[in-house]
Amino acid sequence: MTAGLLALSVFANSVAAQDLRLALWHVPLSRKGPGLLLRDLQRKEPSLMAIAQALRSADADIIVLTKMDYDATGAAVTELSKMVDGGYTDVLPLRSNAGLPTGLDLDGDGRLGEPEDTQAFGWFPGQEALAVLSRFSLLRSEIRSFNELLWRDIPGSHAEQVDSGLGVQRLSSGGHWVVPVRVPTNAGGDRVLTLLIGHAGPPVFDGPEDRNGRRNLDELRLWQQIMHGAQGPAPEPPFAFMANTNLDPERGEGNRSAMAEFLADPRVQDPLPGQITAEWDRPGPMRVSYLLPSSDVGVRAAAVWPSLPEEQHRLITLDITLPNRPSP
Repeated sequence: MTAGLLALSVFANSVAAQDLRLALWHVPLSRKGPGLLLRDLQRKEPSLMAIAQALRSADADIIVLTKMDYDATGAAVTELSKMVDGGYTDVLPLRSNAGLPTGLDLDGDGRLGEPEDTQAFGWFPGQEALAVLSRFSLLRSEIRSFNELLWRDIPGSHAEQVDSGLGVQRLSSGGHWVVPVRVPTNAGGDRVLTLLIGHAGPPVFDGPEDRNGRRNLDELRLWQQIMHGAQGPAPEPPFAFMANTNLDPERGEGNRSAMAEFLADPRVQDPLPGQITAEWDRPGPMRVSYLLPSSDVGVRAAAVWPSLPEEQHRLITLDITLPNRPSP
């Protein structure tokens, strides 16, 4: 076992027992072609084995991964679940908008069919999507996706300040998904815990028009609208926001004040204020992934785990106690 994995195992043993543990990780389970991730998982590629070992050490009841290539049959996430060997009886791939062709030259460089011309940057449809591994049943018939919403159509959109592709440009990059899970409670019976799962595009890699910055801001604003019932029924508590927003309230580019406002929303609580979740040589350490339970949830422990070697993003876990009121 490497030193990094040993540290993870020791850390796991030091965390107090919990009624339910959630885990979020923006770990790079992505390749530049369809089927390549599944191939590498089946080959037990060493970096993927290290990721699986870290997830095994975390021993979470529900894992959300926000950078995992999508395949319609769920073969990749099923293979990963086997490698983790954590009793995940229900796994679910969630498709992103990455790589979906628009047929337009969105970046205006005179060339069509490039990753920059898709609904969100991607080399193939569903790259850098999302996945859920759960020890409890996912209520598939109640899952909601907001991935097809056009950027220009959300209330208060900043899309009007961008001049290309607005007739087809979707807002969501990695995804906006609402996924209910039926979870047994300590008092008997069960409750529905709703997961708000997403991944926003970074507010960088553009020009003075700030296209990506504006889109990143509106992706966060869409989550606020979902939480407050402006995009259909608001999620009933208890819920957990589990997303990479690519936005730090204090550091880096993007609308930092919008992220700070989101964290101050009374519907959620922030168990890890100011904690670093990713680190680059430039721009340096930042907080870009968030695991925020609704305000009615009891928080027993929360942690950002040590980085694996060569990995920029860190695993986050949250130990919670759900309200004992049974679900209908």
